[in-house]
Order: sequence, then structure tokens, then C-alpha cells
Amino acid sequence: MISLVLVLGMVLSACGGGNKGSNGEAGTGTAGATNSGGKTDAAAELTVAYVTFGNTPTDLQAVQDELNKLTKEKINATVKLLPIGIGAWNQQMNLMLTSNEKLDLIVTGSSATFGYAPQVAKGQLLPIDDLLEQYGQGIKSAVGEDFIKASSIGGKIYAVPSIRDLAVNYGVLVRKDLADKYGIDASKINSLDALEGMMKTLKENEPSMAAISPGAAGQSIADYLLKLDKLGDGFGVLINNGQDDLKVVNYFETPEYAELLKRIRGWYQAGYILKDAATNKEGIADLIKAGRTAAYVANLKPGIEMQESRIVGTTIVKGEITAPVSKTETVTNIMWGIPRNATNPEASMKFLNLMYSDKDIINLMDWGIEGKHYVKTDQENVIKYADGVDANNSGYNPNTGWLFGNQFMSYSFEGDNPDIWKETDEFNKNATKSKALGFTFDSASVKTEFASVTNVLNQYKLGLETGTLDPDKTLPEFISKLKAAGIDKIVAEKQKQLDAWAAAK
Repeated sequence: MISLVLVLGMVLSACGGGNKGSNGEAGTGTAGATNSGGKTDAAAELTVAYVTFGNTPTDLQAVQDELNKLTKEKINATVKLLPIGIGAWNQQMNLMLTSNEKLDLIVTGSSATFGYAPQVAKGQLLPIDDLLEQYGQGIKSAVGEDFIKASSIGGKIYAVPSIRDLAVNYGVLVRKDLADKYGIDASKINSLDALEGMMKTLKENEPSMAAISPGAAGQSIADYLLKLDKLGDGFGVLINNGQDDLKVVNYFETPEYAELLKRIRGWYQAGYILKDAATNKEGIADLIKAGRTAAYVANLKPGIEMQESRIVGTTIVKGEITAPVSKTETVTNIMWGIPRNATNPEASMKFLNLMYSDKDIINLMDWGIEGKHYVKTDQENVIKYADGVDANNSGYNPNTGWLFGNQFMSYSFEGDNPDIWKETDEFNKNATKSKALGFTFDSASVKTEFASVTNVLNQYKLGLETGTLDPDKTLPEFISKLKAAGIDKIVAEKQKQLDAWAAAK
């Protein structure tokens, strides 16, 4: 035993002296250097995963190379961008998080697609309160304490919202050429009846294409027509966005839900809705460009027409079906978090901080490379496509500025209102506010039921809410399986937490 201890001591001593130079002093190479916090100063390598709504940009590598020139200088880190299509996001992210694949920063959010609360309940995201305090002052300044707190669960912060439209109204986006051709005034599409009239006109005149489709793969028609505060996940909601009271109900068993499904089923049978809407994996831009659909339901905001026109490659006009409302899910539906298996959480937070405070970083991720993908105009902070580049041939054209941190520091595009971010700020401030704004449900105590209900939802929701399944036959079965999975327990727990939150407030 004594001999073993002596040998071990010699090995450790040899290892400890391995980084000395010829003069016997500690070397200065990055492999062995440490900072005052005891962390290595070697360049961090970060994998950043985010959602996309079309094909991977052909110039992604070129943009990543330019990004790394900046991040290497600013925070001594390199970034690998990992775009994942919206249709594959949920499955692929679950696989990566559970298999401990390298992930250093990910998009998350309160919708079922992103699964923020379940990720927290499973311990897949790190609490970032201390990291924000130490390395995220740019984030704190830009987002504001109230909106940051809106994402807290159990008194801890696990993600921060991007700065964008923090309220939402729903409506329809239509190809302008078809609207003009068939005398459709998009501004008058302000109700379900008006929406149905538009679809009828389009289908009669363009029978080879769907009149309408969901706004994104993996979403439904109903997702964009509901006047609800989903309280994060939709498993227990407030009717009318909580304006009437704070009573949590299972929306799937309400008469309002049954009536909406019946109407959507009629649209599907009439051939108005994209035939494979429940299983389609293509982004809306691809559907429009391929002539598969004439219009789509979507989240609206100031400037949405120009944003979508660039994405789909043709001019888009809008109809507003609901009024703007601000609720926790509109703040928390797009956020950024640090996974539990991040290799260097400090570096992850430093890069995230750049996404909220560094104009060069933000615009590179939003618009690509100056001179290659865009050029500046004579107007301050206004850009346009570079010569020979347009929406159809650009090698980098994500048009998802709302995703990458602080959109209010992003350039506006020629043709957009140069005051678009001022208008968006006003849109946020003037929206009706849910009585539950700031409440986030902690599903940890019902995580078994939450997982079971999620499985049932994945089995039925898209089929019912795109009209593919007959609600007269399938809705009772859906409700029965939700109850067997424990949705009533989730609703009761959510009501309990909401009541406590309201009392404390």
C-alpha cells in the first residue's frame, strides 16, 4: 500500500510539472492557462442549435466562418451553427438532449414544439440566474427584468426570451397576385366567415392548389384561430385570454373546441386545406414556391407582410382575425437556454450576451455577409439585397430576425417601414394583457401525467385540427384518452399554482 501511494505521488508530480518551459516556469500556452475563476482560457467550441423553416442555407458555412472571426476576437470562442427544420425539431432535440450529445445553446420556448417546461422538469436545462448576473448584463439591459422573470419556473430562470413582437394577433397571409386576380380584399378577412369566403373563392378558381395551410410544418389550422391563454402548454387554459376570470379549463372538452373542429373538418372536406397538412414536413416558403397553397394562417405583427414576402419569394398581404394580446407564452414562445450537458456554460452565456448586445453579431446572423448577401442603402440602418441577389437565389436568407436575440438592433430591409422596431415596441405596449401575464406553470409535480398527455396530444391533435380526422368519431376518443393520461390532474395543479401566483401578486 505504501509503495502504491509513493508511485501515485510520483505520477501526479510528473503530470503537474508537464507544462513548464525550459527555464522551469509555468508555460503560457492556452492549453494550460487559467483565469481568476479557475476556468481554462483555451478557445471554447460552442454548438448552437436553432429552428429553421426551410432548407439549410447554402452559404451557412461562409456565415459561420465570418461569425467565428468575431467571436474568437470578442470572447475567445468558435461557434458551430446547427439549424434543424421545424418539422424535425421536437424529435431530434429530444434525442440530442437525452443522449447527451454536445449542445451548448439551444432555442426553447413554451409551445409544445419546443417544450420549455418539460425540459426544465427533466433537468435538461441549466438554471442561468448566476450566469446572467456575471456574463449577461447586455441581455438584462435589453430584455428587462419583467420579461426575463416571465420565463422563471420555481423561482429560477432557465431561458431568456428573444426581443421581438412580444404580443400576438392571428390571421391569414395570402399571395397578393391571387388576391388581386380574384378580387379578394385581404384587409376585410377579419372573421372565420370572411376566411371561409376567401378559401371558397380561391378553391373555385385555383382547384389544383390548397386554398390554405398551417403557417408552419407541425402546426395546425386551429393553432392560429384560438382566443386562449394556453398558460404555456395548452393543458389547461384560460378562455378569452383570461380577460373574464382565472378559471383553468380543459379546452379540448369545451363546446367551443368541438365547434371549431367541426368547422375545420368542413373546410378539409371541401378541399380548402392542404391535403397532407397533418403530416407535411415542408416549410411554408417551399409550399408557396411549389404552388401547393395560396394562403396560410399565421402569427401576425407589424411588418409581417414584407418579412413573409421575402421568405416565400412573392408579395404577401394579410387579414387580421384576432386583436393583439400579450401573455406569458407570447413572451416565452421563443427563448434561448443552456442545456445541462453544455461543455462550457460560461462561454455559452458570453455568446448569448453578444446576440442581445452586439450589432455586428446580430446582423450577421439575421442577414448574412455584407456585400455578399446584402448592401447598405443611403438610409441609416436600412439594407437591400446585393447586386444579382434576390429572395430566390440568396445563399443566406433566413428572415428570422425574431429568433436571434435582439431584433431591435437588426437592420430593416428596403421597402419596410424604417421605424418598424418603434412600431413593434408600440404594438407590444398597446396589446391587451392576459390576467395571467408572467405566470409560468411548473410541471415537475405532474411530469408523469404531462408526458402521457403529450403522447396523446401528438397522436390526435394535428389530425383533428387540420380537419384530417372526423371530430364526431375521434374527439370523444381523444378526450377519453386525455383523461386517462391525467389531464385533469394537470389542470387542477395548474389552477392551484395560478391561484397562488395571483394571490402573491
